[in-house]
Amino acid sequence: MDGQRLGHHTVSRLTVHIVWATKYRYPVLVGELKPRCRALLIQICKAEDVKIVGGVISKD
Repeated sequence: MDGQRLGHHTVSRLTVHIVWATKYRYPVLVGELKPRCRALLIQICKAEDVKIVGGVISKD
């Protein structure tokens, strides 16, 4: 069962596409904040057993 989570009484496969943008698209992810934010998101996903299929931090 590829990509599925098995529980005691459930089988689930959840896929989401998340886009995070600041108000008025202000460029706040600059300098050292950009890699730190990415590292935190990866760390949180690993702790919650979430698989990241793809990820990009880009300019507007």
